[in-house]
Amino acid sequence: MTYPHTHASGRRTGTSSRHGGRSVSARSEPGLRAPQSRTKEGRAADVPPGVPPRRGPGGRRAVAVLLVVGLLASVLPWWLDTPAGSLKNSAAMVTAAGRITGLVAGYLLLVQVLMMSRLPALERWIGGENLARWHRDVGATLLVAVLAHASLILVGYADLENNSVLTEAGVLLRDYEDMVSAFAAAGLMVVVGFTSVRAVRAALPYELWHALHLSSYLVLLLGFAHQFSNGAQLFRPGPVRTMWIAMYAIVVAALLWGRVVAPLRLNLRHNLRVADVVAESPDTISVYLTGDRLGRLELLGGQYFRWRFLTPGMWWQSHPFSVSAAANGRWLRLTVKVVGAHTRDLRDLDPGTRVWAEGPSGTFTAAHRVRERALLIAGGSGITPIRAMLEELPPGAALIYRASTPADVLLHRELDWLAQARDVRIWYVVGSRHDPGPREVLSPDGLSRLVPDLVRRDVYLCGPPGLVEQSLAVLRRAGVPRRQIHLATFEL
Repeated sequence: MTYPHTHASGRRTGTSSRHGGRSVSARSEPGLRAPQSRTKEGRAADVPPGVPPRRGPGGRRAVAVLLVVGLLASVLPWWLDTPAGSLKNSAAMVTAAGRITGLVAGYLLLVQVLMMSRLPALERWIGGENLARWHRDVGATLLVAVLAHASLILVGYADLENNSVLTEAGVLLRDYEDMVSAFAAAGLMVVVGFTSVRAVRAALPYELWHALHLSSYLVLLLGFAHQFSNGAQLFRPGPVRTMWIAMYAIVVAALLWGRVVAPLRLNLRHNLRVADVVAESPDTISVYLTGDRLGRLELLGGQYFRWRFLTPGMWWQSHPFSVSAAANGRWLRLTVKVVGAHTRDLRDLDPGTRVWAEGPSGTFTAAHRVRERALLIAGGSGITPIRAMLEELPPGAALIYRASTPADVLLHRELDWLAQARDVRIWYVVGSRHDPGPREVLSPDGLSRLVPDLVRRDVYLCGPPGLVEQSLAVLRRAGVPRRQIHLATFEL
């Protein structure tokens, strides 16, 4: 069934439910802001109070050009060092191809680790969704380059020395400095690449996948010595070797800043701790956090943190969750669906538990809008970042909230309040994906009937992968430009 809501309803207060032997409060504190001012014609002002100004696409093209220039510069030394006519036979050509792919692999590994450094500037310039896509594409290309480099060098050297490939592999491992660590790095790259395949990743526990993914840093360490002890262009002192060492130093500095210095500064400044745990539904909870100087936290609705709860059994795990309410200077809130052991344990958090956070991250925000009005499509717990965004989008937004049953609709009273306070049109689309009502709504004609100016709006999508993929295809068929579609991206 499908039914719209465009008016407010009361707040939940005073009830409680029992979870895991511990009483969990079921009150809700929207903490909403007052409605924003509007012009006489009913349009939102250019930048109403409380609405973040648009940040634009940033320097994505400049970064892309810089990365391509870096790739060419990394391969140029081979070109300059290779005399014309020196590739006279197949062995020389295969060996040359192996050296080129080695330089490409070394450079792409630096780029890949840089994109995992969580530098806020990179996310601002490139955008969260683009950064995730670049990370995926560079990772696949890197794996191909590493395997090509190892294979071509083995075949080329074996041909030059009249050895079999297996014999030549033994010679390299035995006689060449740092070659054992290079082979180990290649093996780790294969493992990381295999576990990054969507089907494999979905079958693995998050903690195991995350630990394997972080082994990319070990690949950087293991491959470093091999490049400078055996690389034809890098083993000699000179400007080329110095340039590569400088690139390594820049990437390591970025890692230290993004992964160590910035999180340490954030947590020392804000001293986050659990204030309360709230039951939103039988399988969904909200965790309220308090801390110091929260008014100085640069947080936008729709962004997420990587949260680590410093309590036995949980301190070693870090998980990304969006904030489900805009910054208010008093508390933070994350709303989580209980789907595994870690999220079940969140229900038993005690008030006062210390929290380590990394972030905020993400460009799924009102500041990254292209147009002044927006359509938001959420599924299930995907409503949480969208709920926070609604406080910061210009008035006149529209929300389609997809859920299987009425019990799966989260934060509905807050959403109804926002419908009135922020002039938001909300449709709760409830039912099976096979029901004719939901199927009709999430079609090009259905979306266009609900939102006639669809192609002139930003569209924000957050929910299960199936809903996001279906909605993305429908929006493109309806004529919405790709640059106006924003996806929530949570992990790098």
